[in-house]
Amino acid sequence: MSTIQLKGMKFHSLHGAIPVESIIGNDFVVNISLTADTQKGEENDDLDGTINYAEVYNLVKAEMAQPSKLIENVAFRIRKTIVEHFPEIEKLVVEVQKLRPPVNGEVECASITLNYDKQNQ
Repeated sequence: MSTIQLKGMKFHSLHGAIPVESIIGNDFVVNISLTADTQKGEENDDLDGTINYAEVYNLVKAEMAQPSKLIENVAFRIRKTIVEHFPEIEKLVVEVQKLRPPVNGEVECASITLNYDKQNQ
């Protein structure tokens, strides 16, 4: 088993519970960590033997383009889409960070982390 990570994927998206957020949007960072058997790719230097992280990025990008009120829903959709597209994934961690959330104070980010474990599904 190997762990593949995509860290710091940045998006400007229209997620938020406050109506103005659906108009002006906000900046988000998404981090993905997944565990899968990549032995064929390691041995054969063949993309078909591993998880294509460019495809993972494109799945995340498509979900980030769909507005949601809650980052919990965004993370859920990302997790669901990745697992459906890559059923060979054993474990998956999805973190969505909303930078500078509109709260009554200074906050770097609000984030949600969702986990998937094939063994416990």
